[in-house]
Amino acid sequence: MSDDSTTGDPAGKSAPLDRATGGPFDESEANPVRPYIDLGGIKVLPREGLNLRLEIEEQSKRIVAVGLDYAGSTLQVQPFAAPRTGGLWHETRAQIREQVRQQGGRVEEREGPLGPELLAEVPVIAGAEGTSGKRLARFVGVDGPRWFLRGVIGGAGASDIAAAAQVEDLFRSIVVVRGGTPMPPREFIPLKMPATPGSA
Repeated sequence: MSDDSTTGDPAGKSAPLDRATGGPFDESEANPVRPYIDLGGIKVLPREGLNLRLEIEEQSKRIVAVGLDYAGSTLQVQPFAAPRTGGLWHETRAQIREQVRQQGGRVEEREGPLGPELLAEVPVIAGAEGTSGKRLARFVGVDGPRWFLRGVIGGAGASDIAAAAQVEDLFRSIVVVRGGTPMPPREFIPLKMPATPGSA
C-alpha cells in the first residue's frame, strides 16, 4: 500500500489539495485583517470556546508546542522548517509509528481529511497507584511552502466524527509564519508568548 495518495510522491509534500485556500495557511496566504493571536511561528484565530495553552520545556524555558482545547478535543501543534521542494510528513509518520510501538502502543495509518494520518492507542500511566490505560490520539501533518505543521488530536476529536470536523477546521485555520531566516529542515520554528491586548 502506498502512502502517497495526497501528493503522488512519497518524498514530496503531503497536504490537502486545497491547502492554499483552505489552510493551514502560509503567512503570505492569510487574511491580513483577521484578528490573529500572534505566537511567533504560528498565528491562531480566536474563536468562541477556544482555550490556548503554551507548553514550555522545563530546562530551556522555551515554548515547545501550542495546546488548543476546543469542543471537547485537544490539539497540540508544532511548526517546523522544511525544504523548499520536499516535505517532512512521510518521514515523520514513520518515526512516530516507531515511537508509539516502542512505548507498547498500537498505531495504524489511514487516509484522513488532511491526508495520511496515524491513529494511535498510546499507553498512559495515571494516578499515584500507577494505574495504566490507553489514550487515543490522531497524528496529523501538513507540508506547506518551506514549513511543516504537525498536530496531535486527543479527546473527542480522536474518535467522534463531528468533533473531529471541528478540530480539523481549527487546525486548518492556523497560519504558519516561517520567516525569511535560513533554517535547516526539521528545525523547530520558534514560538513566543502572545502580546497582552492593549486598551484599544
